[in-house]
Amino acid sequence: MLFHQELYIVTKPRRSLRYPLKSKQQMKAQVIPLYLICSMVSVVIYGQDAVRSDSYFTNSIIQATAVADGQSVIHEAAIAAQMDTMLDNEGPFTVFAPSDTAFDALPDSDRDELLSSDNKQQLSALVSYHIIAGEFTAARILQKLCSGEGTTTLTTLQGEVITASMEGIDIVLTDSHGNRARIIKADSNQCNGVVHVIDSVIRPARL
Repeated sequence: MLFHQELYIVTKPRRSLRYPLKSKQQMKAQVIPLYLICSMVSVVIYGQDAVRSDSYFTNSIIQATAVADGQSVIHEAAIAAQMDTMLDNEGPFTVFAPSDTAFDALPDSDRDELLSSDNKQQLSALVSYHIIAGEFTAARILQKLCSGEGTTTLTTLQGEVITASMEGIDIVLTDSHGNRARIIKADSNQCNGVVHVIDSVIRPARL
């Protein structure tokens, strides 16, 4: 049963300016059992189902990335890969959007090759590897992690999978090369899905 799993999420305690930590014992990491996280996630998901309405969100995913700070590279890549029409339609989709900083962190040669509009097949593979069909908020990803005993796989539009796991309180995505990306901004809800900003570029096996 889930309540007996030896799986935990570790968080770091915050130092209070009013009540400073005084001993090493007090500075130990706080350990939160996974079943407690799962219980909280169930409540969050119930609330999302109760209030979710596409009428609340007017922008599509491609429109949102056009105006969002730090998402110009993934926006332009989606257009160059001719995936902008898809991301402007009904969906729903979940996009793990690398920040512009994540693309800037790549070696120049890798970035230029991956984002080259001369090779639309490769560019399409890169962009579609960051997209999954369906709407997966952070809470729903956590629910899958609870069901999967701490890890789960997500099948991308490109066809290969991403492995999701928890590290502390962060959701971490791992690609087939072992590259890892953290979700640094979750749940940018749009009329046709949701965008999560990640701090690294992930790649399918053949790229």
